[in-house]
Amino acid sequence: MKTTAALGLILVSLVSHAETPQQILKMYAPTGNAVRGEAVFRQKNTVNEKMPSCTSCHTENPINPGHHAITGKIIQPMAVAVNPERFTDSAKVEKWFGRNCKEVLGRACTPNEKADLIAYLSEVR
Repeated sequence: MKTTAALGLILVSLVSHAETPQQILKMYAPTGNAVRGEAVFRQKNTVNEKMPSCTSCHTENPINPGHHAITGKIIQPMAVAVNPERFTDSAKVEKWFGRNCKEVLGRACTPNEKADLIAYLSEVR
C-alpha cells in the first residue's frame, strides 16, 4: 500500500512538473515572433548538404510527421497543435536545439531564434 501511494505521488509530481511551450519560450526571450520563427524554420543553409534546412527532416508543413534525412527515423510532428508533447520538457528542448542548430545552421541558435521557433511551432495549424 505504501509503495502504491509513493508511486502515485511520484507520478503526480512528474505530471505537475511538465512545462508549457510558453514557459519554455520565456526561458529564451520574453516573447517570440512566429513570423521570424517560420523564416528560421525554412531558412536554406549551405553548411550541411544532407540537411540544408529544418524542413529537410521536419517537412515543409510542421503538422506532418517527418523523417530524419540521414537515418530515415520517423520524427513526430513539430507543431504543438498536433503534438501537444512538443516543448514540454526544457532539458529535451535544449538538447535538440543544441544538436539541430549545429547540424543545420552550423552554429548555435540564438535565444531569440529559439523563442521565435517555439512561437511559430506553437501557432502553426
